[in-house]
Amino acid sequence: MLTTIAATVFVFGLLVLVHELGHFFTAKMVGMRIDEFGIGFGPKILSYKKGETLYSFGIIPLGGFNKIAGMDPEEEQDEQSFYAKSIPARMLVIAAGSAMNFVLPIILFMIIFLSSGIETPSIQPIVGNVFADKPAAQAGLVVGDRIISVNDNEITTWQDFVKVIQVNANNKLLLRYEHQGTIQTATVIPEYDEKGNRGIVGIMPQIDKYHPGVIESIGLSFKQTYMIASSMVVGIAQMVTGKVAAEVSGPIGVAQMAGEVAQLGLIPLLQFAAFLSINLGLINLLPVPVLDGGHIVTLAVEGLRGKPLKPSQMQFIQMIGFALLMMLFIVATFKDISRLKLF
Repeated sequence: MLTTIAATVFVFGLLVLVHELGHFFTAKMVGMRIDEFGIGFGPKILSYKKGETLYSFGIIPLGGFNKIAGMDPEEEQDEQSFYAKSIPARMLVIAAGSAMNFVLPIILFMIIFLSSGIETPSIQPIVGNVFADKPAAQAGLVVGDRIISVNDNEITTWQDFVKVIQVNANNKLLLRYEHQGTIQTATVIPEYDEKGNRGIVGIMPQIDKYHPGVIESIGLSFKQTYMIASSMVVGIAQMVTGKVAAEVSGPIGVAQMAGEVAQLGLIPLLQFAAFLSINLGLINLLPVPVLDGGHIVTLAVEGLRGKPLKPSQMQFIQMIGFALLMMLFIVATFKDISRLKLF
């Protein structure tokens, strides 16, 4: 339980801090006044004022906010107010939070690559892992064995072995393999895997570890972030169009996953934080009122119209967005609780 709490605070705190810092620095850059920069919710446990900004820390470290002067059109406006700045400047400030959620995983992946290296499956036909009660284990294969041939057909790469196994479900195969310097034989019958529609014997290849340099790690981090973001965009589009079932998790589900991942170590937790940061960045850019993407859309409309929307119109749009988010939150929370199987 303590691990789950610590992991949740770390992940949520890191993501929110980075997101809000994006808004904070760009607002300062374009000359907006920030009356308060807060991390956490609930009663303040610490606060201090530096210049024109009050910095505060709430007792619940799971959120944050920037109180930018004049973001409410009905507030008193001055030259440092949000609405006193140009539309491009306001768009920059709004988009910067989500942008930082894409910068964070690049940094996290770079740390991971530099500290732990990159693990890739070996192309050599050498057994790296054996699953209990599967055909390979029953035939006596162990970690380190090198596959030489299957039914007298030479095996030179792991892919050669996989191809033979996949098309021979329920067929008897004669394996020749090297075990601790000696050549041995075994009969194995691949079992049929319905999910993959193929034969399997229950073994995995060896894992090779490679340590890239700093420059290569940066490039790999950009590539990794792009690949994950692209797959997420496709997944979101498929959920919106109904091609796949919408699987959502709320704070309870994310906290549970953070706790489970934390049990595996710091590196998996950093990977989880990077994955979640990309997800948060994409979700925030959706054109839904209340979210950053919704604000960008209203600013674009203002630019096209040549004047801002009326306060009553903005309030109505914000209410719709808030209602949609609350509905999603309730559905996600209900699913999270149902997964816990408390009842």
